[in-house]
Amino acid sequence: MTLHIFPAIDLKAGQVVRLAEGDMARATVYGDDPAAQAALFAEAGAEWLHVVDLDGAFAGESVNGLAVANILAKTPAKVQLGGGIRNHESIRRWLDMGVTRVVIGTAALENPELVREAARAHPGQIVVAVDARDGMVATHGWADVSDVSVVDLARRFEDAGVAALLFTDVGRDGLLKGCNVEATVALARAVSIPVIASGGVTDIHDIHALRQHVSDGIEGVISGRALYDGRLDLAEAIAAGRVDA
Repeated sequence: MTLHIFPAIDLKAGQVVRLAEGDMARATVYGDDPAAQAALFAEAGAEWLHVVDLDGAFAGESVNGLAVANILAKTPAKVQLGGGIRNHESIRRWLDMGVTRVVIGTAALENPELVREAARAHPGQIVVAVDARDGMVATHGWADVSDVSVVDLARRFEDAGVAALLFTDVGRDGLLKGCNVEATVALARAVSIPVIASGGVTDIHDIHALRQHVSDGIEGVISGRALYDGRLDLAEAIAAGRVDA
C-alpha cells in the first residue's frame, strides 16, 4: 500500500504562492511560471499534483484558468484541482480539459446534492474538501467557519461515491508546524472514504508518520511550503511513501 505524495501548486494572480493559515494577505511567492514548477515536480517523480486556484476559491469561479491549462499541457502528472468549483458546468469543463479529479469545498457544505450528482456522473473524479478550524468546517477560502463538524460533513458523503476526502487543518497550513496526524487518522477511521492529509507538513518525519496509517484509510498527503523551502525532498518523500520506514 502506498501513501501518495501530492506536491501543491497554489495559484494567485498567475503566480505560485503559499499562504499562511489560508490568509491571502500572507502570501509568499515562489515563482511566476506554474507550468515550469509542475514539470519540475513531475521530473522528481510526482504522479499527482494538487493545484488550487486561490483567487477562484474567494471569487467562486475560475480565475487562474490559463495557468491551470498550461500546467495540464506541460506535465504528464495527474492533476487534482480545487478552488471555486461550485457548479456542474465548471466540474465538467475542468474534467473535459484533462483534470483527473476536482475538489469541491464550500459547495459540499452549501449544496451537498451537487457532490452526489457529480460523483454519480463522474465516478472516481470528485474529492470533497473537509477544511477545519478547531474541528469545525471552514468555507469560502477558509474565511468563514461553520457550525458543522468535520466528521459530520464527511459522513454525509459516505454513500455518495466520492473518490476521497481532503482534510486540511487550516491552523497549520503553510506554517510548518507538523501535520495533524491524530486528527487526520481519526477522520479516516470514522468514515469509509479514503482521506488525503494536508496542512503543516514540515519534513520527512510527517511522511513516515502518515505512512504508518495507510491501512486506516490515509490515501495521501499534500505538501507545499516544505517542498519549496527545501525542508522536504520530493523524491525522498515519494520513496518513503512506498515502503515502511
